[in-house]
Amino acid sequence: MNKSYPNTRMRRNRSSKFIRNLIRETSFSVDDLIYPVFILPGKNKEESIDSMPGKKRYSIDKLVPIIGKLHKKGLNAIAIFPVIGKTKKSKDAKESFNPKGLVQGAVKLLKKEFPNLGIITDVALDPYTLSGHDGIVNKDGYVLNDKTIEVLKKQALSHAQAGADIVAPSDMMDGRVLEIRNILEKNKFHNTKILSYAAKYASNLYGPFRNAVDSSNNIQESSKETYQMDFANISEASLEVNLDIDEGADMIIIKPGLPYLDIVSKIKNKFSIPVFSYHVSGEYSMIKSASLNNYLDEESVVLETMYCFKRAGCNAVLTYYTPEIIKWLDKK
Repeated sequence: MNKSYPNTRMRRNRSSKFIRNLIRETSFSVDDLIYPVFILPGKNKEESIDSMPGKKRYSIDKLVPIIGKLHKKGLNAIAIFPVIGKTKKSKDAKESFNPKGLVQGAVKLLKKEFPNLGIITDVALDPYTLSGHDGIVNKDGYVLNDKTIEVLKKQALSHAQAGADIVAPSDMMDGRVLEIRNILEKNKFHNTKILSYAAKYASNLYGPFRNAVDSSNNIQESSKETYQMDFANISEASLEVNLDIDEGADMIIIKPGLPYLDIVSKIKNKFSIPVFSYHVSGEYSMIKSASLNNYLDEESVVLETMYCFKRAGCNAVLTYYTPEIIKWLDKK
């Protein structure tokens, strides 16, 4: 028998909406959203992504008005992911640091149109390599850490020179944050921030993304397990995050999202650094597919999901659902 009853009735503070709102422990708003977008070369182009129903790749001229409307409704930041033409993929990924490349040009245009919009660029080589890997591979298909870093730091610098506010190395090479920080400092990009994918797991939830950036055909049956983290590990994430903080990361990402919120919570409680998470393509496609079959209510589930990210300790969430969430929040 509960001796505190009836003095303590937990349902009292659930009895009406106003009291539930007053005592709610976790808040969520448009300020917590980062919109990942896929960009195409050329003009007046858009392509549906079959593995991500409702999502498209856009040429930058088609993307600008879309971003403009979202920015007016409060969107703070976007993350850019390029679709690179097959003729520009190579073993050495030199297109990744082309000052006139797809990403660099997109950043310049977006910063001109929306100077107050945060622009985050992906620093990784998988869209640019013939292998589909995030780095330079040897004849045995093994990703070479230090040789890859030499390209990554050139890529990050080219993004900063184009006007990127945040460079986000997602490659998981050892030591790359320090090298990127050093080259940014050397070139006086003191305020260019590094958002490190500090704990990026070798997850099976990335499939639709690889289709979206056209790297799945290149990587085929190969694995990224020699550089991305084993999804069975927890303590290793703390070491990775600690190393990246020491090397100069300003904020970190845990990826994927929902199945890894235990990692988010652990890191948030251990380190005084902003923690983001990525609601990845596989997570998006599962919710979208279920909603299209009327197995669940899409709006309710997505908003609940965002509160779960925030409850676990995320400062912000990268999600493909950003446009829909902004519409739903605006409606509420």
